[in-house]
Amino acid sequence: MAEFYEENEKSVGQIQIADEVIAIIAGTAASEVEGVVAGSGSSEGSFGGIFGKKNNPSKGIKVSVEEGTAVIDVELAVIYGYKITEAAQQVQEKVKSAVENMTGLSVMSVNVNVSTIINKPKTEKEDE
Repeated sequence: MAEFYEENEKSVGQIQIADEVIAIIAGTAASEVEGVVAGSGSSEGSFGGIFGKKNNPSKGIKVSVEEGTAVIDVELAVIYGYKITEAAQQVQEKVKSAVENMTGLSVMSVNVNVSTIINKPKTEKEDE
């Protein structure tokens, strides 16, 4: 990390990453975990809703950055049948890794709040 800051001291300006960008990175990483639904849906009046973006990956993600260290809170849903603790741990690992690799920030913690369980809809084969 020290090299990152030394290189930027020699540059012509500052680099700032908006909290919303970090939230999108975190939401995208969380949604890659099997059995997890993160950032589902967006309201019609939101930027994404107006321009046809159906999925807002930053929904349910809160980011706090101070002095190059981030704390990320993730609210998500788990599909019924998946182990909640395993899914939450995988989300923590993926989010931490993605944010650190893409932004250069140090992630102090990823707090996961499982707010709901989603029932998987039955397929036609299960009905027969």
